Amino acid sequence: MARRGARITYLGHSTVLLEQEGVRVLTDPVLADRFLHLRRHSASVEAPAGPLDCVLISHVHHDHLHPASLRRLPAVTPVIAPAGGGRLVERSGIHRVHEVGAGETLELGELGIEAVPANHPRGRPPFGPDAEPLGYLIEVGSWRAYFAGDTDLFDEMSGFGDLDLALLPVWGWGTSIGEGHLDPPGAVEALRRLRPRFAIPIHWGTFLPVGTRRRNRRLLRDPGREFARLAAEASLPTEVRVLAPGASTVIGAADKRRGRE
Repeated sequence: MARRGARITYLGHSTVLLEQEGVRVLTDPVLADRFLHLRRHSASVEAPAGPLDCVLISHVHHDHLHPASLRRLPAVTPVIAPAGGGRLVERSGIHRVHEVGAGETLELGELGIEAVPANHPRGRPPFGPDAEPLGYLIEVGSWRAYFAGDTDLFDEMSGFGDLDLALLPVWGWGTSIGEGHLDPPGAVEALRRLRPRFAIPIHWGTFLPVGTRRRNRRLLRDPGREFARLAAEASLPTEVRVLAPGASTVIGAADKRRGRE
């Protein structure tokens, strides 16, 4: 995977498509233009064409485990979900569900996945399963990436080892940040602990509650930019790439080597 680099496509919120040496991983697929009281303010997105090696579900909140979006994926797609959340995934028509807890690992062909902790409220309001939130370490060949899901800071972040890429949340879905989320300064502190070669901000620029856009346009553009600005001011050994929803970037072999220097 690292020989040819990686292509990362930010589909919005916490939905990211990672394509690395032919291995394709999709995170927290939310593909709808509107659900509950939230409306997408970026371009509509489709389910990725072609087979997926794995879908990662970080936690069971409605904006991360979205049954209607899962139904748009092939039923044979392997889905990894927190222990207790598998039945929700199965009800969406997915046949291959793996439940995991923090510290557990899975191998799916060339793809290695390790579930790691996250500091975020549990469960699925109002009466859903009491599943713990997770992040994931993703490994194919020499490439290692961290998908944080949705989290605030936690001590174990400093022990994730050598990382090529971190996908870090920098906001929530509403007009205030809420419990268990990273804002731009908090995400920069996460960079200090993780020290990845590259970072892409996620969980921003996509959804707002219906009727709030006029007063809160800045929340669709500012969190990612602020994260990049603060990271640059901190002089950390990480290159931040800010992607608008729908945009892609390629981290090639030359980028990977340069990031080590």
